[in-house]
Amino acid sequence: MVYRWLALAVIALHFGYLAYLVAGGYLAWRWPRTFALHMVAVTWGVLIIVTEVTCPMTWLQNTLRTRGGEPELTMSFVDTYLRGVLFPADHEVAARVLVALVVSLSWLGFASRSAHAAARVAAPAAERQRA
Repeated sequence: MVYRWLALAVIALHFGYLAYLVAGGYLAWRWPRTFALHMVAVTWGVLIIVTEVTCPMTWLQNTLRTRGGEPELTMSFVDTYLRGVLFPADHEVAARVLVALVVSLSWLGFASRSAHAAARVAAPAAERQRA
């Protein structure tokens, strides 16, 4: 029973990671120090898509499911829980492009906000030097 609950916790963690993958760039607008963490999350997501690397959360979920007397997932986490639910099964490429667009826009917004913040900090310093 404990292993089943732990497997459910890993599922929740996996959903949290995916939510952060999509929205983390926007969170960095408010908390800029989190941007590096979001870059790592995005890099990992891209690595999972373009290579044969097994996601450690999927591996952990499968291990816990097995110990809890349940079968392992036969497909990836996304294929098991998201495909056909959050997006049509035959539109995976479009879903990936949409996520990439959302992340790219968040990063562009972060860069713009960071540039404006740096300019606001630099302006008073420049004025003090002229005085």
